[in-house]
Amino acid sequence: MKNTDLLKIAEDFGSPVYVYDSQKIISQYNRLKNAFKEVKKLRINYAVKALSNINILKLLNQNGSCLDTVSIQEIKLGLQAGVAPEDIIFTPNGVSMEELEEAVKIGVQINIDNLSVLEKFGTVHPNVPVCIRINPHVMAGGNANISVGHIDSKFGISIHQLPHLLRIVENTNINVNGIHMHTGSDILDIEVFLHASQILFDVAENFKDLEFLDFGSGFKVPYHENDIETNIEELGKKLSKKFNAFCKEYGKELTLAFEPGKYIVSESGYFLVKVNSIKQTTSTVFAHVDSGFNHLIRPMFYGAQHEIINISHTKKHKRFYTVVGYICETDTFANNKRIAEITEGDILAFKNAGAYCFSMASNYNSRYRPAEILWHNNQAQLIREREIFEDLIKNQVEISL
Repeated sequence: MKNTDLLKIAEDFGSPVYVYDSQKIISQYNRLKNAFKEVKKLRINYAVKALSNINILKLLNQNGSCLDTVSIQEIKLGLQAGVAPEDIIFTPNGVSMEELEEAVKIGVQINIDNLSVLEKFGTVHPNVPVCIRINPHVMAGGNANISVGHIDSKFGISIHQLPHLLRIVENTNINVNGIHMHTGSDILDIEVFLHASQILFDVAENFKDLEFLDFGSGFKVPYHENDIETNIEELGKKLSKKFNAFCKEYGKELTLAFEPGKYIVSESGYFLVKVNSIKQTTSTVFAHVDSGFNHLIRPMFYGAQHEIINISHTKKHKRFYTVVGYICETDTFANNKRIAEITEGDILAFKNAGAYCFSMASNYNSRYRPAEILWHNNQAQLIREREIFEDLIKNQVEISL
């Protein structure tokens, strides 16, 4: 997308506003698919939690993607978008048996990461196909909040509990059709991921009727110029070779599955905000914008660094700014960053705003959640209306006091 397109969207739809480029989403999906073209059976389960707008789910499903979901609500969003139940995998954590029972009735693929839950489920539903999520005790490249493969993670069944796992499978005679792992986000070292994949292969050898192996995702995307990203082509070449060799040894052609979220949608997204005011203190120049961590919490929550550009005046001399929000908390988007000179009313664009941005938004400070726009076929299409006051109070029940 061009800056002029983004400025027109801010003018037509107001700010703050999220914008997603459909062409970038599809190109990322195809890049991942092409990287594993040597694998006969490939299944990409888009992680709905990254960006859950129904139109995004429709777009990906039309291009062959399946879905990875973590809640019954995400499953229902997928169904609403036209995705078939058999094209949805349900990978929850810490949910009730009632929620699992509802997923069984819908007919999606169940993925379980808890020994006690597996035993309960297998006792009641020995014939329902189940995938088992293991914890390989391998860290991804990100911080502790996004690396979920460490030994003290709440996710997955430890590889050291494999004897217990096998005993439960034998006692319940449960139908295990897949093995899954996920090390976390921002994978920097391909060799580390390949090491984790070997652990998955070793575990899979204990199960004789598998249909697929799910290697999770966590592929890193670049957040600024010259930033490191996962070399997906190199990973595809090396992992495909290992996977094909395993299938030959296993005696059956399995499906290789991934569950990318950020990798597919992150770079497609732009978050547009308007500058309300400039405030200079003894040492800092603040650019106050019409948003806060109620709309984009990643910088505060994960320490994420989103590139920020002044699309109103891209060629002005660059100065140092600390970009902050309007929330009555410390909500710093960027600290002491060089940005083209900012004046009140300018539109700033946060890049890489497609994943875990709107989906983590809230109404904190009783602020409205922003609109969402899909840039598709060179047209801006509204895919979520901006909230209004009635949205804030529609579920509140006034009582007589």
